[in-house]
Amino acid sequence: MTSLYSLVKRPTTFGVRSRTAGYATREVIAIDTGNEWPQLTLEAESLSIFSDKKLIDLRLPSGKPGLEGGKALSAYCQRPPEDTVLLITSGKLDSGAQKSQWFQALDKIATVIQVWPLQGPELLHWLQRRAERKGMHLDAEALKSLAVRVEGNLLAAAQELEKLYILHGANRINKAMVEGDVADSARFDVFKLMDALLSGKVNRSVKILAGLKAEGVAAPVVLWAISREARTLVSIKTELKRGGNPDVLYKKYQIWDKRKQLVHEAMQRLKSKELQGILQASANVDCQIKGHIAGDEWEGLFRICLLFSKGSGIRAVEY
Repeated sequence: MTSLYSLVKRPTTFGVRSRTAGYATREVIAIDTGNEWPQLTLEAESLSIFSDKKLIDLRLPSGKPGLEGGKALSAYCQRPPEDTVLLITSGKLDSGAQKSQWFQALDKIATVIQVWPLQGPELLHWLQRRAERKGMHLDAEALKSLAVRVEGNLLAAAQELEKLYILHGANRINKAMVEGDVADSARFDVFKLMDALLSGKVNRSVKILAGLKAEGVAAPVVLWAISREARTLVSIKTELKRGGNPDVLYKKYQIWDKRKQLVHEAMQRLKSKELQGILQASANVDCQIKGHIAGDEWEGLFRICLLFSKGSGIRAVEY
């Protein structure tokens, strides 16, 4: 049996159910540089000395396995080992990835579940409903404060609500209680960072970037997302100047309805010269990551976020 999740969520409940079903051995494979793919074949072919059932926990934050990864996944699907569960947690899969050979191979033998994170009013409603089950009521400011601290991490949200209940019981919870008792457990991903950058929200962008670093997300993944967004804006701007139709261009570059306004605002705020400066800064960070030039890549990403968010308000940073 193979399971594929399309967002980066640690499937704790699934892991517990697997252990209950006898899958006592769990092997975690985190795809970072792309050199980890041979481990999938090795784990699929090897027997565990501790259990006759095994769970392979494959984590693909970028959502892009590359050529080697695609071949490894397709090969796995051709001969899936018995008594082995392959659990794949992945970043958002775009339409191209879902049409790929490796995804189609997985889709034929797997259970594919897309998990969309709760945001805005939906998250606030979920928190309030969860609190009310324990007899607590969070006022509006307390809800907002809690949402900021646990954004994107519902497991942490449930744990923090449990902590508030232990500390304060079935009472009314205010903002001061939340700020005093709840840890900042926000879980972010690169797609939230892109939305924050496009909307020009500096504080949010910096906070998400810090969260990504703390969670161990690879700097090349963040850089890839930022530079791709900048290149897309440059391409759309260039074609618009040549008389291109906005709707046609949005479709060409896979800018769907939910993100059209964000992209439009970013193009209004950022001049072509500033976007080129972001791409140049991205190239410098790439050199830092590869060790070709001195400097900390996360500091470089921080400066790019400032450039992206502020636009004409900040000059390009020289390295």
